Amino acid sequence: MSKAEERVLVAGAGPVGLVAAVALREEGIPVTVLEASADLAVDLRASTFHPPTLDFLSLLGLADGLIERGIKCPYWQFRDRKEGEVATFDLGLLAEDTDHPYRLQAEQWKLTEAARARLDADPGAELLTEVTVVSASQGHDHAEAVIRRADGSEERLRGRFLIGADGARSAVRKSVGADFPGLTIPEIFLSLSTPFRYDEAIPGLADIAYISDPEEWLVLLRTPTLWRVLLPTDPSLSDEAVLDPEIVERRLQAVLPTGAPYEVAHKTAYRVHERIADRYVHGRIFLAGDAAHLNNPLGGMGMNGGIHDAVNLAEKLTAVWRGADLSLMGRYERQRRKVALETVQAQALRNRAILNEQDPAKRRAHHDDLRAIAADPARHRAYVLRSSMIQSLRDLESVA
Repeated sequence: MSKAEERVLVAGAGPVGLVAAVALREEGIPVTVLEASADLAVDLRASTFHPPTLDFLSLLGLADGLIERGIKCPYWQFRDRKEGEVATFDLGLLAEDTDHPYRLQAEQWKLTEAARARLDADPGAELLTEVTVVSASQGHDHAEAVIRRADGSEERLRGRFLIGADGARSAVRKSVGADFPGLTIPEIFLSLSTPFRYDEAIPGLADIAYISDPEEWLVLLRTPTLWRVLLPTDPSLSDEAVLDPEIVERRLQAVLPTGAPYEVAHKTAYRVHERIADRYVHGRIFLAGDAAHLNNPLGGMGMNGGIHDAVNLAEKLTAVWRGADLSLMGRYERQRRKVALETVQAQALRNRAILNEQDPAKRRAHHDDLRAIAADPARHRAYVLRSSMIQSLRDLESVA
């Protein structure tokens, strides 16, 4: 291959693709990142960074600036909509397990902004925007991406390897023929952001609260400038009805009556999928992040799991770049699919089941168990090791 082709192509400039690119550049591997949008999205998507994610980002020099622009949240809660606090969990118990014993609440665009700045300043990195990856293919010693530019023209780019981090509708995943089995959660999820200070209005409220109710559970998450309210919504309604200002106001007043209208800074409604690709590795083409797995946002594991994919993938791909056998990438697939199945998806589904439980006896049992866990130091620590994703990373060492 020509010198220009001695690189790794990365489809997608979200957190997963950019972290993979930065990790590869740390090892001196040339990268070309391909992004469909004209600029990196500045929106209110994922906002929770778990402790081991911050540990990884710290090794890449991306954590400090993010932490400065976020909120450290050492506590998170399960609550009941009528009864209030059920159990509060303390990530400070993980002080010997991580350099960051807290969740960080910071919008994901703050990470992508920092990662992009790193790549823009690096002559070994190239970021192409307004290029859509149409398809991917490979030969015995290379991978290729067909890209379409804004003017409609198409071009074929070649590298030694290709990472598909191009999201839920991944063209790379479709090109390699990966199955993407799973299900669609029946509710529509309505996400509302407001400057209203729930922390000042609700005594004892943690910055991250999962609130159960047999009729309508909800989640309250604090970000540096806003509180985010997540509500399940009737899937038979149109987007227009779900987002209707009067209906939104009524639902927010039902969460907490204020006697004055809520200011809504941002609102969006979306369907949630639980899907995991049958294979992450296809020769010289690899899937990561939402291209490989989708899950509901309860627990904040989607973006974090994708960043963990990126770090694991970059580590093994570096070894292959330097001469290790390509079969090493099979361990990336075995490790990260295990986490997607047994930790990310399982925990997110379990959180939803607890929040959504309608049987009174089962609800009491769930709540009693959570209280017992929080009250027992050993169980409490084991619980936050799992919920923070630290335990899943440790378990991967046993995966051959």
